[in-house]
Amino acid sequence: MPKKTLKSMMPTPERLREIKSLGILGDWIYANNLWHINRYSAAMAFFVGLFVAFMPIPGQMVLAAALALLLSCNLPISVGLVWITNPLTMPAIYYLAYRLGAAILRHPVKFVHFDLSIHWLTHQLSEIWQPFLLGCLLMGLFFGSMGYFIINLLWRIRVKRMWHHRKHRRAARDGRVSSGPR
Repeated sequence: MPKKTLKSMMPTPERLREIKSLGILGDWIYANNLWHINRYSAAMAFFVGLFVAFMPIPGQMVLAAALALLLSCNLPISVGLVWITNPLTMPAIYYLAYRLGAAILRHPVKFVHFDLSIHWLTHQLSEIWQPFLLGCLLMGLFFGSMGYFIINLLWRIRVKRMWHHRKHRRAARDGRVSSGPR
């Protein structure tokens, strides 16, 4: 990931200090390591954000922020990635998680009509909670790990490419012609 692009999209800690409602969170939210972008903080933030996005719990953003604090990874990336599961994507993602869990546990897949009510939570969810939660956990681990490794790989490729370009610029500046890779 381009570091400059990520930095340009994130608010600065100084800008956040201007938002009075964030004062209730205390000073920990302004810690530099939560806003710093390096290979570890970006890759781990992708793991945290994607893992938490697949957890079917209220307060995903709070959990992502707490894990970012605990693991010293980038806070805005962690919290922002939680929004992968939003009201438009949530039904499809959670249905796939249920299907995955049912396949692994060898449970028959039932048609589930989702209705956000106490009756639905106590009757329908009680019948499918095991495959549903297993599927959510496995998808969270899978996509979180994929995010971590992809960001790590892209970061390494970019650094290697930058070193290669720097080497060629130095050689051109000094009047040497590179004979290619050895």
